[in-house]
Amino acid sequence: MGKTIYFLGIGGIGMSALARFYMQRGERVAGYDHARTALTDSLQTEGAQIHFDEDINQIPTDVDFVIYTPAIPTDSQEFIYFQEKGIPMYKRSQMLGKLAQGFPTVAVAGTHGKTTTTAMIAQLLLPYRRLLAFIGGIAKNFDGNFLLHHNYDTVVAEADEFDRSFLTLFPTIAVITSMDADHLDIYGDKQQLMESFQLFANQIDKNGYLIIHEAVADKINHPHKLVYGVGDKCDFRISAVEMHENRASFTLATADFCYQKIEMRVSGMHNVLNAAAACAVGSIMQLTETQIKTQMNDFRGVKRRFDYQIETEDLVFIDDYAHHPEEIRAILTSVKKLYPHKEVTVIFQPHLYSRTRDFAQQFANILALADQVILLDIYPARELPIPGITSQFLLDLIPMSCKKLLKKEELLPYLQQNRPKILLTIGAGDIDKLVPVIRAGLSS
Repeated sequence: MGKTIYFLGIGGIGMSALARFYMQRGERVAGYDHARTALTDSLQTEGAQIHFDEDINQIPTDVDFVIYTPAIPTDSQEFIYFQEKGIPMYKRSQMLGKLAQGFPTVAVAGTHGKTTTTAMIAQLLLPYRRLLAFIGGIAKNFDGNFLLHHNYDTVVAEADEFDRSFLTLFPTIAVITSMDADHLDIYGDKQQLMESFQLFANQIDKNGYLIIHEAVADKINHPHKLVYGVGDKCDFRISAVEMHENRASFTLATADFCYQKIEMRVSGMHNVLNAAAACAVGSIMQLTETQIKTQMNDFRGVKRRFDYQIETEDLVFIDDYAHHPEEIRAILTSVKKLYPHKEVTVIFQPHLYSRTRDFAQQFANILALADQVILLDIYPARELPIPGITSQFLLDLIPMSCKKLLKKEELLPYLQQNRPKILLTIGAGDIDKLVPVIRAGLSS
């Protein structure tokens, strides 16, 4: 009989992928999360036993081991219950490291860009390797965050810097897309964040490769470092970029080859950079030019990453997970280039009190690139409020006049009365629940 595995925080994007892995291997999966979501609904449909009120009486009596997310407080009832019972407990990242051990592994790290890059690499390798892939978002090509060949020979994993989780991985090939200051509630300062990225790079196999964005390439040391970007000195150099709505193409050149007009079904310069990193991985793993081009041309993106919701003459509505100032800069810059003569309205839900405090002025300056800004209340996630740190505090810093703070229930009536031309919803909290409401409300 199979094992019973219990997930504390089963509804998270990474946790739900691990739960699917074990269910597909024939194990019994149960778990707790504080809120019902589309992910938990899917898991229940697939056979997971999930409850949403913290209650030790609903925990199966035959749990073999527990996988938990660092977002679960260590003083929670269920966490303490398992500790007192002496049942083995593993962080999600520890279990991911165990599953990857002994297999060629491609790990994608970075403070932003890693989810799309991971999905692109999985898309490239899918026909040519027996994959186990963990993606930090819902890839549209697979309609999921997880791929499993039951006799897998290659692992592709998003390597999360939060809580230093990526240090459980020992990749054959690693990608670092960016290293902007983030998660300062964990790291304290940017220097400690950079030191963790160096430790991650140190764990790459001695015969492996580090593929790294040109903007941060000089910050990390590795004997087999390959740089991608637009600069002349890049090992993988991007040129001839063409941007269209829902599509982009570019040329990628190295000392050995020049692949012209690589096309994909997503837009934005940030996605061109992500694609260049993915294609670099593909070339190192001996994919041909035709294989790379064919697979990239079929890449349809990741949900909540530059994700078109409405595309008509009167309205373009794009949803994105961006929650760091530089991510917002990337999406706003791309949208402004695609629609240079139309006004852009941004709805932003700040994520975490600490992040809002640490980057308040950067958020304010970058949001001012839009023509109108609407802020929602801060999504607290794992945090308690910080005195004085509110969305009103952030709103007051934005150097523009066309700005306002709205409650969630006020949002759709406002948009229906003041219909935007270009609308962006941005944030990593529960703003995603408003997206279908807005889409339906503005489609009529």
